[in-house]
Amino acid sequence: MSDLAPFPAAADAITDRVVLVTGLSGAGRTACLKALEDIGYEAIDNLPIGLLQLLLDGAGEPGGIRRPLAIGVDIRTRDFEADRLAALIDAAHGAALGRCTRDIRLLFLDCDDEVLARRFTETRRRHPLAADRPVMDGIRLERQRIAPLKERADQVIDTSALAPGDLRRRLWTEYALDPRHGVTLTVLSFSYREGLPREADLVFDVRFLKNPHYDAALRPLDGRAPAVARYVEGDAGFHPFFEQLTAMLEPLLPRYYEEGKSYLTIALGCTGGRHRSVYVAERLAAWLREAGQQVILVHRDMEKWESRQKSGLSTGEAQTSEKESP
Repeated sequence: MSDLAPFPAAADAITDRVVLVTGLSGAGRTACLKALEDIGYEAIDNLPIGLLQLLLDGAGEPGGIRRPLAIGVDIRTRDFEADRLAALIDAAHGAALGRCTRDIRLLFLDCDDEVLARRFTETRRRHPLAADRPVMDGIRLERQRIAPLKERADQVIDTSALAPGDLRRRLWTEYALDPRHGVTLTVLSFSYREGLPREADLVFDVRFLKNPHYDAALRPLDGRAPAVARYVEGDAGFHPFFEQLTAMLEPLLPRYYEEGKSYLTIALGCTGGRHRSVYVAERLAAWLREAGQQVILVHRDMEKWESRQKSGLSTGEAQTSEKESP
C-alpha cells in the first residue's frame, strides 16, 4: 500500500473569490455560470464594465460584499472593451480594490471555430457580430476582439469536445469553494484516435500493453470487465509500469499542492479507449482513493462509443472502425 498521504487541509471556505467568465459566444458561458451558481457562487451575467469595479468595491453594503461571485462578461456586455477589462483585472491583482481585496480569476471559454458555427446553426441563433454576414465571419471577428482576454486569462477551458456534464465536472473540480479537500484529481482514459485530451496535465501512453481487441472473446467488453483486467495484468510489462507510475506520483502530487494547484488531470491513452486505458485508469483511481485522495474517474471515449451503440451503430460497424486503427 502507498505511503501517499492526503493533501493538507485548509481552514475556511472561500468567501471573497470572483470568477470573471468570458470567452467566445457559444462556448458555454451560460452553462458555466449556472454550474458555478450550483457550486455556491452568486452569478451575475452581462454586468456593464462600468459597474464591475463598484461591485468589487462592495458599494451599497457596509463592509463590502463577502460572498463568492461569478460574473459573465462578453462582447454583448454594455461598454465592453477587452483591453479595459484586462487592465481592471491587472490593477485588482496588484492592489486592493476599494475596501475589499478579492481573489479574482479570469476564466476564458474557448472553442474551435467549426464547432461554434455548428452550434449556432443547430440552435438557429444569430452570432452577436454576424447579423448581416456569415456566422464564421462573426466568430473570427469576435476572436480578434477578445484576444487580449485569452492572453490574460488565469485559465482557458476548451469546450470543443466537452459535453455539458464534462464542463460541470471541470468547474466543480477547479472552482470548489471549500478548499479543505485539497487537490482534486481527475483520472481520464482516452483514445489516441480521438485526439489528446486538452485538459490533461500528465499523459501516459499504455499502447505498449497487449491489446484485448485482438481476442474475439474480449473485443465486445471494456476495461472494467474482470476478463479484460486479467488479460491486461497478464502482460509482463504491466506490473513494472504500474509500480513505476505510482512511485513517480507519490512524491509528485504533494508538490502540486504546495504550488497551489487545486486540480490535476492524469490521462491514460490507448488506441480505442475501451480496454487498456480504461483498465489502467480504473486501477490508478483505486490506488489513489486508497491513499486518501479525491478522485474523479472519466472514461472519455468509452462513453462516446457506448453512445454510438445506443444511437444505432451496429457492433459489426464498431468493430470494423476499430480494425481500421488497431
